[in-house]
Amino acid sequence: MPQLLDPNFHRAVVFMVEHDEHGSFGLVINRDTEFTCEHLCENLEMDWRGDPERLVSWGGPVQPEHGWLLVGDDASDHEDLVRVTDGVRFSRSPAALRAMARRPVPHLNIFLGYAGWEAGQLVNELIEGAWIVAPASPDLLFDQPRDSMWQAALRGLGIDPATLVQTSGVN
Repeated sequence: MPQLLDPNFHRAVVFMVEHDEHGSFGLVINRDTEFTCEHLCENLEMDWRGDPERLVSWGGPVQPEHGWLLVGDDASDHEDLVRVTDGVRFSRSPAALRAMARRPVPHLNIFLGYAGWEAGQLVNELIEGAWIVAPASPDLLFDQPRDSMWQAALRGLGIDPATLVQTSGVN
C-alpha cells in the first residue's frame, strides 16, 4: 500500500512461506538481482545447466548471503522440497539447489535474502493497512513477468492499481 514507505517493499509482491505466532518469513518474488544463476552456482562450486542468462531473485533485505528456492510441481520429488501450497515447494537446502542446478525445471526461482517479521509485527502492519493480502498463485509466481506481478496480483483481486490511496488501516 502507498503508506508503506520502506523502499525495500515499494510495490513488492511477497510470497509468504511461514506465518505463525513466532513471526513471518516471506520472499519478495518480483525483484531480480544482477547475478545470474550460473554465476551464483559457480561461486558455490556447482554446475548450472539451465539458461545462462537466468537471474537470481532478490528475496528481501534479511540475510542476503543466504539462498532459498521456490519450485513448482514439475520439480523432482527431492526430500528437501517442502510443499507450501498447491503447486509450490520451498527449500533452503544446498542439496536441493545442487539438484535443481543439475536439472533445472521450468518453474524454479532462486532467491538471495528474505523478508522477515518478528512475532506480531506483520499482523500489526496488516491492521495498519500497509499490505494487501492475495491468494498464493503458482501462475503469478512462475509465469507472470516480474515487472507486472504487482499489478497482476492487484487485478486478480479486482483492484485497479491506479485507485490505491493511502489509508489509516482497520480500526
